[in-house]
Formats: sequence, structure tokens, C-alpha cells
Amino acid sequence: MIELPEAITIGRQVEQKLAGRTVTDVYGATHLHKFTFFNDTPEAYKKLLVGRRVESAEGKGIFVDIRFDDNVFLSIFDGIKMRYNESTTAIPKKYQMLITFDDDSFISFNTTMYGGIYVFKGSLDNKYRTLSMDSISPLSSKFNESYFEKLISSEKKNITAKALLATEQRIPGVGNGVLQDILFNASIHPKRKILSFTEEEKQRLFRSLKTTLQQMTGNGGRDTETDFFGNKGGYKSILSKNTYDLPCPKCGSTIVKEAYMGGSVYYCPECQKL
Repeated sequence: MIELPEAITIGRQVEQKLAGRTVTDVYGATHLHKFTFFNDTPEAYKKLLVGRRVESAEGKGIFVDIRFDDNVFLSIFDGIKMRYNESTTAIPKKYQMLITFDDDSFISFNTTMYGGIYVFKGSLDNKYRTLSMDSISPLSSKFNESYFEKLISSEKKNITAKALLATEQRIPGVGNGVLQDILFNASIHPKRKILSFTEEEKQRLFRSLKTTLQQMTGNGGRDTETDFFGNKGGYKSILSKNTYDLPCPKCGSTIVKEAYMGGSVYYCPECQKL
């Protein structure tokens, strides 16, 4: 799933690879996925995109935006796998959308679990995209301890650490994936109520949020996800589906995996006490 490190990485890669390229054709789905969301028809997408030149791309929050001339945008989010392919690459049999360019390269789109592919001119009425694009990024210097303290104090005190970080896009781009290492590095259990946080724990969580996301982004995303070229990220996840059956890297205890709030959480019962 696209979270902040992947969004930034993919946005940068798209701009480097596609800026200046012109769209020659747009193809609708060969394999419909019921949890792929569109804001219009393939014909409408084609009308907007064909002949448009890629100007830039940007990843913020859980969204990656490709901007074309004439103020046209293509925006993807969540579980959309957008892949760049050279002209010599065979066209895949299954995709939710495919776009070709004037050098015969193409990008294909497929969905993992759920996600959206939106094409529009000007603006889009979507709450989560607005949050992603307009909110202060946790990697920004404006996202400081004072900002974080106000964020916590404005929430209901009975919500948990996972709910604070991974729901409602309170911190755009932070979801159930990146929160595992953030909480592990802060030594905070995902089910801890925020009302129980000490001042020292709040500071620790703030520092972990910043440094963990910086490490993930600086390494091109997590090794549990793939980038624009289909390569896994260079950040080695501490707690994830790839590592939960290994001993805790700090104390050697057995890592716990539990279903919680619509997804899995991983934690060390010794290092992250409830």
C-alpha cells in the first residue's frame, strides 16, 4: 500500500522518467477489480489525457499526482501499483488501466486490495486527497513538537496509539504499514491509550515518527512495497509480514502478530508493554 515513503519515492521517479513525454493512448481495464475506484469512464480519461505532456509529479500523503499540461492530473492512492515499462516490455494481460507514451513506453496500473485511479482537470473533490496535499507533512520542519502536542491534545484521550497514527489521515501518509516500526522504535504498544502517555513518551513518539519516516523515505521506501519500476524499497522493515516470526532485534523475545482495527499489528510484548 502507498504510504508516505512510497508516495514520495514514486512521485520523484515518475517525474525523472516521464517529464516531457506525451500520452498517445489510454486503455481501460482488461481485468476489472471491484475495489478499484475511478471518478469517470475510460473514454473520459482518454479524452483528457491523449496529447497531454507530463510536466511534473509529486507524492504527498498516500497520493501520487502526475501533472500534465492544461492543468490535467492523474492521481493514484492506496493499493494501486503503477509500473513503468520500456517499449520492449510485453504488455501485461491484466491491468486496470494502461497509458502509452510517444517513445512507446507505457505505464500499467494494477490493484492490491483496494485503491483509486483518478483523472481530472483542475481540482478533485476528495477529502483524503485534499488532506494529503494540503496538510503539513511529518517530514516538514513545520511538523515540530508543538504541532504534534496540539495534534494529540485535540483528540479523544481514549483512542489508541494505532488509531492516532493510522486512522482518519491525521498525519497524511502514515498508515498501518509504517506505524509498526514507528511504535517499535518509540517502545510504545499499538493498543496503548494516548491518555496514558507520559510527556517523555510523547517526545519519544515524536522523535521516532520523524526519524523512522526519514529513514524509510531516504532509502526509497520499505522492503515490503515496490516502486515505479517494480523494485522493493531499500528500507529494511523491523516489524512486518516479512519479519514477525523472527526474534525481537532488541531483546530476543517472540514478536506478536494480532488482528487489530482492521489490520495486523506487530509488537514485542517486552519492549512495547501494554
